[in-house]
Amino acid sequence: MGAQPDSAPLLIACALGIEQIALRTGDRGRAGGPVTVLRTGMGPRAAERSVGRVLADPARAGAAVIATGFCAGLAPGMHPGDLVVAEETRDPRGTVTCHGTQTLVKELTRALPGRTVHTGPLTGSDHVVRGPERSELRATGAVAVDMESAATLLSAVRAGERPVAAVRVVVDAPEHELVRIGTVRGGISAFRVLRSVMPTFFEWHRNVLLPRR
Repeated sequence: MGAQPDSAPLLIACALGIEQIALRTGDRGRAGGPVTVLRTGMGPRAAERSVGRVLADPARAGAAVIATGFCAGLAPGMHPGDLVVAEETRDPRGTVTCHGTQTLVKELTRALPGRTVHTGPLTGSDHVVRGPERSELRATGAVAVDMESAATLLSAVRAGERPVAAVRVVVDAPEHELVRIGTVRGGISAFRVLRSVMPTFFEWHRNVLLPRR
């Protein structure tokens, strides 16, 4: 990538104010370079515009990008507070392969013992997914869905070659649907998990920027 691990920027993108609060006030670690926590706003169009604008800044050339926040789990047996590490993100406009998936799984398992970490495709939607639509998306092979990750990573790679990843916290699942984030125990559980992920993101950032042999 041409950047050194001790100076390359890291962009962490989320959609909601509550997600940004969790990331900024939670457990901290040692970053390997300048870190920006960007609130994009809800939906794929807002995510694409915000990420594209930020990455157009020459100071963030080659920045690694992580899409994060809450998501809806698609598989039976998922619970609020479970973690999803995307192997790829996908929406009707394309698929983006994620980097360093196994590093993220390893570090999340170590940082959050007892929490289940799911891996697989993370699909994008332009609306909140409810009821039978979950089964339709699950049939495509996706393990979870959100509105911003696919657009975030697609915008990131279109702006230039860089490491990208998506890590989401399940806030509702087929047997645990929420009406509104933060109003029931599942939302609180997901918020607490999201507060604990930043050190894992920093470790991933250092790892994906190591010189390749």
